[in-house]
Amino acid sequence: MKTALIIGATGLTGGILLDKLIEDDSFKKIKLFSRSSVEQKSPKIEEHLIDMFKLDKYADDFKGDVVFCCIGTTKSKTPDKETYKKIDYGIPVKAAKLAQTNGIKTFIVISALGADTNSSVFYNRTKGEMQRDVLKQNIENTYILQPSLIVGDRNEARFGENVAEFFMKTLGFLIPRKYKMIHAETIAKAMIVLTKIDFSEIIITSETIKEIAE
Repeated sequence: MKTALIIGATGLTGGILLDKLIEDDSFKKIKLFSRSSVEQKSPKIEEHLIDMFKLDKYADDFKGDVVFCCIGTTKSKTPDKETYKKIDYGIPVKAAKLAQTNGIKTFIVISALGADTNSSVFYNRTKGEMQRDVLKQNIENTYILQPSLIVGDRNEARFGENVAEFFMKTLGFLIPRKYKMIHAETIAKAMIVLTKIDFSEIIITSETIKEIAE
């Protein structure tokens, strides 16, 4: 029985992942690291409400078998680029460094399709730099998920994503599988499956995420 660590359990995918881990008998404890408390209740849950920018100060608590990093923000929620990078780059990289230091063997992080250190797009470049520096930690089982548009029942309205979702549904037959929208539940399922199988790929795009989940 494993101990899971989740970063970003208050978000869409992280929340679904938490629900599934609560029901999964192969996980005995779920440590949550976040700024705010989750709605879910379970004796498995151990919450650490912290300043996420100071995650590295909680090394003694950051111990377990697998890290699920679901943290992420948007341009509309975090317009300041410096703060944006501290979230989308800084937190996952700090988590990977802690995992490496504490001997955690599996690290699974959600990135984005189009992540590229050389991209002229700030969002894609930030994700690319995050991937690069997570991989530098040489954690034994590292998986970087690159989903396309993530859909699901959010607590917040995202106009741009709603428009994109409409066009993807309408013109879905024209969109290559790699770029089709993907449900957060599918991502959560795949993340858990990756802790139970020997998978050879490190960078995993939407079509493969769907295959793993199935």
